[in-house]
Amino acid sequence: MKEAVDAVRRSQRDESSPYTNGVARDQLRAFVERIERLDEERKTIVDDIKDVYAEAKGTGFDTKALRKVIALRKLDPVERAEQEAILDTYLHALGMGPEPSE
Repeated sequence: MKEAVDAVRRSQRDESSPYTNGVARDQLRAFVERIERLDEERKTIVDDIKDVYAEAKGTGFDTKALRKVIALRKLDPVERAEQEAILDTYLHALGMGPEPSE
């Protein structure tokens, strides 16, 4: 085990080799940098979305309702209809909704 650890440390110190333990160092670095860049872009987009919700709230819109509308728009129309039918059924069973249409 000690020999393996020593071999890893030696290969890590060998800057002339493009490989470290069979891993292409430059390719690995490129993947890591791309992921980091995309993660930073995602953070920026998330902040932008928060700003839009805050702006909508500032003009009087209900952000919970907006989030629900966004979620519903992502659904397939058939799936959305199924979910609405289930919700109506549950509400009716609890005496909270309209009579189910037949």
